[in-house]
Amino acid sequence: MKKLYLILLKTPLILLVVAIIFSSCVPQKKIKYLQQKSDAVAKTEFINARKINYTIQPGDNLYIKISSINEKANSIFNAESQSRQQYMNNDISVYLNSYTVDDNGFIDFPLIGKLLIKNLTIKETKNKVQEKLSEYIKESIVIVKLVNFNITMLGEVHRPGEYKIYQDEINIFEALSLAGDLGDFADRKNIVLVRQTKTGSNLHRLDLTSNNVLESDYFYLVPNDIIYVEPLKGKQFTFANFPYAVIFSAISTTLLLINFFK
Repeated sequence: MKKLYLILLKTPLILLVVAIIFSSCVPQKKIKYLQQKSDAVAKTEFINARKINYTIQPGDNLYIKISSINEKANSIFNAESQSRQQYMNNDISVYLNSYTVDDNGFIDFPLIGKLLIKNLTIKETKNKVQEKLSEYIKESIVIVKLVNFNITMLGEVHRPGEYKIYQDEINIFEALSLAGDLGDFADRKNIVLVRQTKTGSNLHRLDLTSNNVLESDYFYLVPNDIIYVEPLKGKQFTFANFPYAVIFSAISTTLLLINFFK
């Protein structure tokens, strides 16, 4: 009878150890970024054409500021007056003082009137405003910024959410750093990028474990991109950190029981 009890006690312990070994931890190969294939020639230089061709669409918001030596002209052309400059220190204020592109692709600019800027880049919009403005004042400086440059990150990231971008361009690694990097269970080989188009949305998949991503057309993000990070298969059976305490506790308990029945 004692031998039967010993067998019954040892069997679960053996099964537990085998299960943990097979489930294991997340291997480093699935966590490392920018890996190079072992049979490939070492490459240290990557060229990216940066095909960032975002064009202004209806519903976009533009912050436009005119600077010149004529203070009166500045107060006329700028959306905010000098008395309200002190309140231009948060996102809501910038948004409220921006120009919204209407359904037909126009903005209504002071004195100049309606300007068609649909399908123009930020640089082309700046040049167009500058050209029209030259009819009224000379030696002016035009600043045009896209207010609604937002990136959304979901899935296996530490801080999912929508992030506002305060620069002209951003790549996927910079964007992920805003969300606190990927989690241990993130599938780095299968990052889903949802990009808005004029007719809907397109899906693109990126492999961040390969250094070839540095030359991808989708390495640089555009406004309203959505990044979804899928979890690794079998996430529920995988450990980020090996459960040493659980194993030692189970072994100790089993040994005590075996000694007891002996």
